[in-house]
Amino acid sequence: MTETTYIPPKVWQWQAGNGGKFANINRPVAGPTHDKELPVGKHPLQLYSLATPNGVKVTILLEELLAAGISAAEYDAWLINIMEGDQFGSGFVEVNPNSKIPALMDHSVNPPQRLFESGSILMYLAEKFNAFIPADAAGRAECFNWLFWQMGSAPILGGGFGHFYAYAPEKYQYPIDRYTMEIKRQLDVLNRHLADKEFICGDEYSIADMAIWPWYGVLVRGGLYDAAEFIEAHTYTHVLRWANTIAERPAVQRGRMVNRTWGEPHEQLHERHDASDFLLKTADKV
Repeated sequence: MTETTYIPPKVWQWQAGNGGKFANINRPVAGPTHDKELPVGKHPLQLYSLATPNGVKVTILLEELLAAGISAAEYDAWLINIMEGDQFGSGFVEVNPNSKIPALMDHSVNPPQRLFESGSILMYLAEKFNAFIPADAAGRAECFNWLFWQMGSAPILGGGFGHFYAYAPEKYQYPIDRYTMEIKRQLDVLNRHLADKEFICGDEYSIADMAIWPWYGVLVRGGLYDAAEFIEAHTYTHVLRWANTIAERPAVQRGRMVNRTWGEPHEQLHERHDASDFLLKTADKV
């Protein structure tokens, strides 16, 4: 045991501002911190989000639904700035008591339906519009297998590897080694699975792809944590092929822009209320 080894106390005590990029928004209790109603736009679907990987899953699906000609999937996307604590406003907490993005309200039903957790939102929209989900029972089961694989695995990538490799105030070998080993195992799972498949569920592009790509696809393409070289992303050839194929889809490119507040200004669409916003209201035009 070294001098820096942490010995937990009998009772843990919260120390606010304990370092790291997200320290100012992390806390050990739930509930709102302030009163703030959520805006409501003109469309039945109201999305409250940010273009993190979890947020991008939903905007990709919405843009894919619209590209498929499903006009009832039109939506308003409102920016939730998690670094400013918007997710702790009373209106947002009413939609998602867990205070995490994305959150969605469907006003096309009475009473309006709240939805939170990205996987739940993907399932709800895919079933509502009968799109991007296999029609047969076996195909649906496989789709849900991989959707829930992503929901269970990605916290290791984001909260584990991403935190200790990119965001923690100090770098420690043990957690970085621990989580790097696991995400490389996860990538190997995907690589083996995609060796003889175009998409996660075979020949059919589905919500399973939309859930996995913003995390693992963006990771191997070098867009997450600047870690592609570190994890030898180029060795996962089947994942890279799949990731590049999905990245070329116009709806995916639009979905990545929605509620984005970083990167090139022409790739940022802070709010989305109409398809024309992609041409007229990106950050370089407002």
